[in-house]
Amino acid sequence: MFGLKINYINMSKVDLKQLFNGLQKQMSAQLNTSREFINHPGSKGDALENAWIEWLRKYLPNRYCVDKAIVIDHEGNTSQQMDIVIYDNWFTPFIFNQNGFYYIPAEGVYAVFEVKPDIQGNIAYAGEKIESVRLLKREAASFINGGNIYPPRSLTKIIGGILCSTNSVKNDTTIEKHMKALENLKSIDLGCIADYGSFYIDYNPNKEITDVGQDAYLDFYSKRKFNKIKFSNTDHSFVTFFMQLTRYLQQAIGTIPAINLNAYLSNIGEEVDEQI
Repeated sequence: MFGLKINYINMSKVDLKQLFNGLQKQMSAQLNTSREFINHPGSKGDALENAWIEWLRKYLPNRYCVDKAIVIDHEGNTSQQMDIVIYDNWFTPFIFNQNGFYYIPAEGVYAVFEVKPDIQGNIAYAGEKIESVRLLKREAASFINGGNIYPPRSLTKIIGGILCSTNSVKNDTTIEKHMKALENLKSIDLGCIADYGSFYIDYNPNKEITDVGQDAYLDFYSKRKFNKIKFSNTDHSFVTFFMQLTRYLQQAIGTIPAINLNAYLSNIGEEVDEQI
């Protein structure tokens, strides 16, 4: 058998570094416009949130939805209003839209982010908002794959992060100190500071949740401890953040657990037939 010889000399190439730099400059310009030309604090905050939302919608695969939202569970408990929620667009059958507010079932949530102009003084606040989502009760249901019925799977982690335009502290150590102080459900997984760099946090143990149920999920976070924080180069802040987020979504979480519809319908005294 003869091996196929490929002549790479005549193949055209694209400059990936140039493409990544173009992506970086595009988002940076969008955020800088919102920060420099909108003076009202409330309007500036809305503009920054919308800029991040539009960017994530543009580059994330269509299976993910991105919105400002409040997250709910089947008991009617609610999170704080979240600046950005990344949620399922395929297996979540209902999203409530009431008076302009989205209410998303907790089972459909992949990730939540707090958006701030400056990371200084906002890390603990972001942790509290992330905790308000992770505290909500999720109840998985059985599901069908390849024609076979499988029992409810373990609950997935909910990614928590913070997105900022700048870092007034200009110090990795200070950020690390505040991130390390966030424990349990308040812990932050990753973030992006536009003019400083993106970061992710490595925790121990660094594994997936294997046991089924809310108790196993809460136990996982209670045992998760800060190990180290890794910052990117300033010039690659958006690109590295996006790649890290995509890695978490596709390879650490995959697909969310199937939602237990009867857990929600029980609130109005109804139920669906779970047999075909």
